[in-house]
Amino acid sequence: MFRTAGLYVGIGWILIEAGSVVGPIFDIPDWVLRFLVVAVLIGFPVMLVLAWVYDVSDKGIVVQADATDTVVIPFGGRKADFSVIGVLAVALIFSVYLNLTGGPEYVEELDPVSILIADFDNQTGDPLFDGALEQALQIGIEGAPFISGYQRGVARKLAVDLQETDKLTSEVAQLVAVREGITLVIAGSIAPDGNKFDLAIDALDPRSGEVVVELQVTSPSKLEVMAAIGGLAADLREELGDKSLDRDAFEVTETFTAMSLDAAREYDKGQQLQYAANYEQAIEHYRTAIEHDPGFGRAYSGWAVAARNLGLLDEATEAWEQAMANLGTMTERERLRTQGIYYWGVTRNFQKAIETYETLVGKYPADYVGRNNLAVAKFFALDFDGARIEGGRAVEIYPSNAISQSNYALYAMYSSDFDTAVMEAEKARDLDPTFFAVWLPLAMRALSDNDLDAARSVYQSMSAAGSRGASTAGLGLADVELFAGNYGTARTILTDGIAADEISGNNYFLAVKYMALAETLLAQGENAAALDAVAEGLARTGSNAAVVPAALIYIAAGEADEALELAGSLSRKLPPQPRAYAALIEANIALQSGNYVQAIEQLTGAVEIADLWLLRFHLGRAYFEAGYYVEALDEFTAARDRHGEATAVFLDDLPTYRFMATLPYWQGRAQAELGMSDAAAESFAKFVASRPGGGPLADDARQRLP
Repeated sequence: MFRTAGLYVGIGWILIEAGSVVGPIFDIPDWVLRFLVVAVLIGFPVMLVLAWVYDVSDKGIVVQADATDTVVIPFGGRKADFSVIGVLAVALIFSVYLNLTGGPEYVEELDPVSILIADFDNQTGDPLFDGALEQALQIGIEGAPFISGYQRGVARKLAVDLQETDKLTSEVAQLVAVREGITLVIAGSIAPDGNKFDLAIDALDPRSGEVVVELQVTSPSKLEVMAAIGGLAADLREELGDKSLDRDAFEVTETFTAMSLDAAREYDKGQQLQYAANYEQAIEHYRTAIEHDPGFGRAYSGWAVAARNLGLLDEATEAWEQAMANLGTMTERERLRTQGIYYWGVTRNFQKAIETYETLVGKYPADYVGRNNLAVAKFFALDFDGARIEGGRAVEIYPSNAISQSNYALYAMYSSDFDTAVMEAEKARDLDPTFFAVWLPLAMRALSDNDLDAARSVYQSMSAAGSRGASTAGLGLADVELFAGNYGTARTILTDGIAADEISGNNYFLAVKYMALAETLLAQGENAAALDAVAEGLARTGSNAAVVPAALIYIAAGEADEALELAGSLSRKLPPQPRAYAALIEANIALQSGNYVQAIEQLTGAVEIADLWLLRFHLGRAYFEAGYYVEALDEFTAARDRHGEATAVFLDDLPTYRFMATLPYWQGRAQAELGMSDAAAESFAKFVASRPGGGPLADDARQRLP
């Protein structure tokens, strides 16, 4: 009985210790471990009674009084003693190991914490501290993987809307935080103390105003203020639960890569101006920051982004090269963000951008910028479902952010999930009715239902959402009329829209509208005027949204050589999309010449480079002209199922649903050739209903109706 008790205790103890280790790994509920402990305790007296009453013999388990033979299977003798001693020894060693080492280390996964840093209360009277301390503190606290710092430039813009001030005082920051669903507001101050400086920060619950964390530190001199801010950042991280902080490494690297207060202050000014779209002045402050600290990598990247927004591509490239050369001066989080922007915005290497952002969010799961930009990179890589997933995670971090919510709606739209797109767009509109992009999914849903009046009404509502909303709405209204075949109305809208964009100087929008105007003029038989409009558009930008339509118009107007020249320029670019579009242009030239098989081969190869909606549509046309009607119908069906991509085929949120207009006609033609009379009649009827403006194809479809 004593041997059995020892064996039971040893095995029970091992089970309990093992459960305490294994439980957290597999997220086993605490009640399971408690049940195991209770079961072992209850089982002990039961085991003693059974061991007293029964014994194990060569005749099996028998009542103790009837046991007359020698005990077998080691519950007696020396073997039993060794077994019991062995089990107890294992239990003891295991227990000692766990107590001495604490067992295997498991990093607790903390819930994401979003933070907005208010303007420091500068009681020194020295403007040198304005803006510098907030930048340093934000970079310091973002070293924690579960913390996401809200962009102060965005917060300032919201403050203007809420309180008509760009000052992020503690009170204003709390209002912004409540609106955006931010977890904490950090209110700081700096005050003179002789030659020293007293610094303090309070972490506030923005809804109640309650102080959650309160920290103070004294800097011996002005030169050591940045280091003191670094110490406060480390203290705050620990107070919020950061177990990953290495104090020694933190103090050696220091939190802010620009250790000059002057550089930090100028950088902050540049950031404020950049968020206000004042890129010229922003660049001046970035340059000044670099003069104070030539290794200030963040200032170079800010300069590069601002220069690119101004169309100064050579200057932007040079600034990016300097930013890349100074990656070593950045924190890991800064470095990954900067590299991601470089891959996405400069080289357009979306796969490298995805890899970089996946590394960033893997190490810093709460990084909103990383989540948002990962979604964008996946979107441009044509992974619309992946973009939706990451966009949803960005919304989880900032659930009240209209831009995140709007992006999520747009990803659903491009994924052809119009129900979700409309639902999420309405949420974004409730958050910020002035944000123009929230109207796009609603307009596209109406067009997909052939409700042209509803689409026009949505675009009219969009036109009230600022200058960009008005410009996009003008293009959208023209897109509706082109979809319907109302070329005269579309021409008037586009002419007026071009005049308005000439005043605002938006070259990208101008180029897109010139191409839409060229399509309109071509449909009206005015080829020379159409080619003039193409030239005007190409003079504004060399983007896909201008070059691809220009090439297709050249082909339709009989200017194949001009189209081939544009195809050559696209084929020399690194990203897959322009190279795929180059093959599309060459295939259309082959198709026009009657080389159907060559066109099919070129388009099939292009799809392998980048599976774009326009490629699928034109591949269907090529199969149809070659007499391969089954293949043609398959491509037309794929284009119909992916109609969300036709909402803005160049992925720039600018309406192009007019490219969907003739799809039902060609689908009907393929169905008719395959003897699918009812389906063909349905397709022709849909096309005729959507084309009140008529036209040759609409007339042909009407004649094919039974």
